Amino acid sequence: MKQFDIEIKNLPNGSYSVYFDNKRYLLNKETLLDGKLIKLYAKELGGKDFISLNYYPRPLNPLLKPCEMPKEKVIDFILKLSL
Repeated sequence: MKQFDIEIKNLPNGSYSVYFDNKRYLLNKETLLDGKLIKLYAKELGGKDFISLNYYPRPLNPLLKPCEMPKEKVIDFILKLSL
């Protein structure tokens, strides 16, 4: 989870294209509440896949809340995407 925390925090806020598994996604990231909440949504361009999550990067107990998908899918996406 530590690498996930580093990677998601390093992604810039805003909307931009990323690549995952040889597919292009439009990613939107917002950091809210003075960094206490990260909202991320990515939609596969020309496809049906999407990634949606809320992440609370608390120092002792970070909380990942994927929206209607397994945590593993979200973690894999963040760790393997490229800008």
